Amino acid sequence: MVAMSSRLASVRAAVGDVIIGQAAVVDQALVAILSGGHALLTGVPGLGKTRLVETLGVVLGLGARRVQFTPDLMPSDILGSEVLDEGPEGRRFRFIPGPVFTELLMADEINRASPRTQSALLQAMAEGAVAVAGENRALPVPFHVLATQNPIEQEGTYPLPEAQLDRFLLDIRIDYPAAADERAMLLATTGVRQAKPAPVLTASDVMAAQALVRAMPVGTKVVDGIMALVRGARPESPAWGELRGQLAWGPGPRAAQALMLGVRAQALLDGRLAPSLDDVAALALPALRHRMALNFAAQSEGIKLEDIIGRLTAAL
Repeated sequence: MVAMSSRLASVRAAVGDVIIGQAAVVDQALVAILSGGHALLTGVPGLGKTRLVETLGVVLGLGARRVQFTPDLMPSDILGSEVLDEGPEGRRFRFIPGPVFTELLMADEINRASPRTQSALLQAMAEGAVAVAGENRALPVPFHVLATQNPIEQEGTYPLPEAQLDRFLLDIRIDYPAAADERAMLLATTGVRQAKPAPVLTASDVMAAQALVRAMPVGTKVVDGIMALVRGARPESPAWGELRGQLAWGPGPRAAQALMLGVRAQALLDGRLAPSLDDVAALALPALRHRMALNFAAQSEGIKLEDIIGRLTAAL
């Protein structure tokens, strides 16, 4: 475990050489992959979402592909399709794999595709396989999806339903960089030479790290903290009374599973032998905000989910 933590420190450094000033975002993306899950990257254009995914693919040694989602994208454009070949032995169907047959898939602007295409991808994410022409075809292992969304342009988009959002382990929000980081970024990216990512791990190393994450022990206090956080965010069993009149729905058991894996992955990244309640608090927002919603009354009063989750984590 110590050796793997050292190698993950090298991964952090290698990604940080290319992605400047987004340490928390990089950590959360790594946590999602080390946990064996998928992540949603949300941010305005130009914040480096595509660059981040490309860099992670190289540094982690994963085969990576990118799909630009558009309203006319069909499920077969992602999953693949069968074509009729004619050869010496006669006519036969041949399967041409789609871009989903990769280890790290970037689904760029996933909310611009039709619900039918979104569902095809999200089914592949959940099952690790696709069904084409009546035959199930397993996806590569590991298989991870990092999908992006642009929060400011909603015309011509198809917002992901809540049940599909729940398939993402974390909802990672990318904000504008700090002034010092933006200055360093300008100097690093507009000169003759630009930093290029270099491989640090391989796909086998990533799978070994994922196995370590699942084998890491979790203390009773951390488990109790996760349970209190998730159950307290439900309107049926709120942490405090007024939440009952503010929440439309709350996180299900998958949120607790995401936190259980995420806090272990964060501990491994930091070189610790077990997670702490601080890890739970740090991952509460990306793990919960896409798994709960305010009702209309709370929205009209200007209440924010971030404030509710912050109050819940403060009580841990």
